[in-house]
Amino acid sequence: MVIGELRPGMAIIYNDQLYLLINCEHTKIARGPAFCRARLRNLKTDQVLERTLRDSDNVEPAFIEKRKLQYQYHQDDQYHFMDLETYEDLLLHKSRIADKSFWLVDNLELVGLFYDNKLIDLEFPPSLIFKVTETDPGFRGDTVKQGTKPATLETGLVINVPNFINSGENIRVNTKTKDYLGRA
Repeated sequence: MVIGELRPGMAIIYNDQLYLLINCEHTKIARGPAFCRARLRNLKTDQVLERTLRDSDNVEPAFIEKRKLQYQYHQDDQYHFMDLETYEDLLLHKSRIADKSFWLVDNLELVGLFYDNKLIDLEFPPSLIFKVTETDPGFRGDTVKQGTKPATLETGLVINVPNFINSGENIRVNTKTKDYLGRA
């Protein structure tokens, strides 16, 4: 593969490992060969690397298939998902999604990333709705500008919410930044 074809979001095989290109800065200096300064995320270990890739490096494109999944339940260290097209039961080990497990609620529809017909990662919607299970009570007259307070969601995730949010309310949360977006 020619280094000039690399684009952010591509899946590649580099040094016999599967990586996702987070960003890629192409450079050509005078008469020298072109190269790419890249940030790579290993799709098996989630480790992020910074590498300079050249045409002489062994870089191959990898085909990542995306399929719609539905989260079912977890038992011990296994998380169970159902493929919405084939109704097949798929498993992911806790170690693969430890930092994403607080987004999982029963019957959540999400996208599964597959490589060689194996589920390797999950892609969540940009925002999700959660119920606030525990927070300090809000008081009459509290507004957004007065500040925030911690709130525990139904999955155990703790985020900051405006003072007027009370226990039992449904709120929308950004899945990338873990920020409060509004009432639902």
